[in-house]
Amino acid sequence: MKLTVLTYNTLFSGRDGSDDRRAQAQISLIKAVKPDFFLMQEAKGFDANGGVWLYALEAQIGMRGFLAVAPRTGQNLAILIREPLRAVRFDVDGAHFHHATATLKVALPNSHKQITFICAHLCPNGPEVRRREAACLAVQAAPDQLTLITGDFNSASPHDPEPEDWSGLAPHHRARYFADDLQGVDRSVLAHLEAAGWVDLVLRLDPDKVPTVPTIAYRDVEFATMRCDYLLASKALAQHAQTYQVLRNATTDSASDHYPVLATFEVPL
Repeated sequence: MKLTVLTYNTLFSGRDGSDDRRAQAQISLIKAVKPDFFLMQEAKGFDANGGVWLYALEAQIGMRGFLAVAPRTGQNLAILIREPLRAVRFDVDGAHFHHATATLKVALPNSHKQITFICAHLCPNGPEVRRREAACLAVQAAPDQLTLITGDFNSASPHDPEPEDWSGLAPHHRARYFADDLQGVDRSVLAHLEAAGWVDLVLRLDPDKVPTVPTIAYRDVEFATMRCDYLLASKALAQHAQTYQVLRNATTDSASDHYPVLATFEVPL
């Protein structure tokens, strides 16, 4: 069975006050891509007014949504799935994470197999906090289970070069990403997750390691040019990964400060 997965940090749900033009651009992209799974970070405001924005998004893109409320920051997360996929269990962890994590176990149609999706948005404020968050995710890397973590990790990979524009980033923004030696970019968070058994799909499917931040419209704001958004698969699921692509086009250049990432899997039933 072919499964398409889209992960996207939408920057405040694609809204700038009452201006929802970015949100509408994001929705147009989702409708064009038609993912089976959409994992959304910064679903800010989706818990307000009885979840009206969540329900509107469900209706517009034809998917069913599950919302993880971030109790301290309001930067909620959401996982949306498309029929005939069926949700088995949904869990939220707002205690061990700066924002939260959303975990959805899904049953594949006409099969006994289940896949678990974890939507994560790690703390932007420093690697010390992110390492604690990563420890909670590391223990879920059971190699024989079909599991995928996607989201904004606010971290660089040990496999990626130092960002060329790192030295030009304002010091108070660099402070969010400093390694322990206060020189280069920290890579320990992804290194710890890989040591636990998570597989960074870009290493298998995208030799160019295309950066996911910043987009063209948000250059010179708070990011160096780097990979910040990841799809980390368990060993069992990684072997079924087929494609990986950072979606860079005229729409995504300005719809958020992050580029969305799209991946496909071929899972035998």
